[in-house]
Amino acid sequence: MEKIGVGLIGTGYMGKCHALAWNAVSGVFGGELKPELVTLAEVNEELAAARAKDFGFAKSTGNWRDMLADPDIHIISITTPNEFHPEMAIAALEAGKHVYCEKPMAPSFEDAQKMLEASRKSGKKTFLGYNYIQNPMMRRIRDLLNAGEIGDVLQIRLEMDEDFMANPDDEWGIKSGAASGFGALDDFGVHTMSLLMALDLRIAKVMCHMTKPYATRKDASGNDKTVETYDAATVLFELENGGNGTLQLNRSAWGRKGRIAVQIFGSKGSIVYDQERMNEMHVYKAEGDVAGQGYTTILAGPAHEPYDRFIPAPGHGLGFNDLKIIEVNEILKSLQGQESHLIDFERGIFIEGLVQSMAKSHEQSGWVTV
Repeated sequence: MEKIGVGLIGTGYMGKCHALAWNAVSGVFGGELKPELVTLAEVNEELAAARAKDFGFAKSTGNWRDMLADPDIHIISITTPNEFHPEMAIAALEAGKHVYCEKPMAPSFEDAQKMLEASRKSGKKTFLGYNYIQNPMMRRIRDLLNAGEIGDVLQIRLEMDEDFMANPDDEWGIKSGAASGFGALDDFGVHTMSLLMALDLRIAKVMCHMTKPYATRKDASGNDKTVETYDAATVLFELENGGNGTLQLNRSAWGRKGRIAVQIFGSKGSIVYDQERMNEMHVYKAEGDVAGQGYTTILAGPAHEPYDRFIPAPGHGLGFNDLKIIEVNEILKSLQGQESHLIDFERGIFIEGLVQSMAKSHEQSGWVTV
């Protein structure tokens, strides 16, 4: 069995998620290419050593650049705050490593373009952490749309809400600073844009308005500090096919924990999905006896690949980390030259362009062509 050496930068929420996925992928999917966890990097030697032991990495370092010259490392996972993505990804690509970077690519479009240019020059493969597109339910929705089961797509309503920024008493942190990006648009709103891309639906024009629910937050010293990012945004958009839609984003939405609500209305029916109930979807077809019409609930099961790789029975449910395992398996397939279902820097730059167009629309208070 051929092995691929993995380096990981960062061990927070997503760093641990990456580590779990690299560890589990061979057990779930098998295959001829097996990850070998070589080196883990953190902000200091002590934390790196502790996490390497927990996560199963052979070596650790307090300096991520130590990975660049290591011939045993072939791909580097980047799970650091957004502002560090460009420097790390470009350095890794220039060192001849494949790159698996969490979304978004970068806080600025210019840096995202530099990342894309570096990937083209290097000839190495790039992958972005848009794991929600790996949900078997999302793949099923794509198949239904492509088969014309609900006809032409006329309107889409997207909502993404969480409440991790809802408490006004929480301290000013990295997500309140402009260095992290615009806020809800690129911090997590890009996930909704990745879903549209995975469903083969493209946005052509946007009109956006962003808001700051809390204009200031207390810093560590108890002083008021200006919030530089927008925790909520509302977007009107027009699809390339002439359909329209709305996108509503809020990371200050009390009570919402991981909601991505998708409603797709077509000429022959509709599809409804909510990420907080990620193992089900609802399909309505405008046919038959009108008196008996209603939504059909579809529960995830072995018929919806690759659910069957995890659980042999329907209705038991996959979780967030399982989607990451699927994503890592798609990466391994890509590295072996097989067809894969992923968003790389080439496709990811369009999402970055969407974010910039939305922000520009907010500044100009008008419609912007993507």
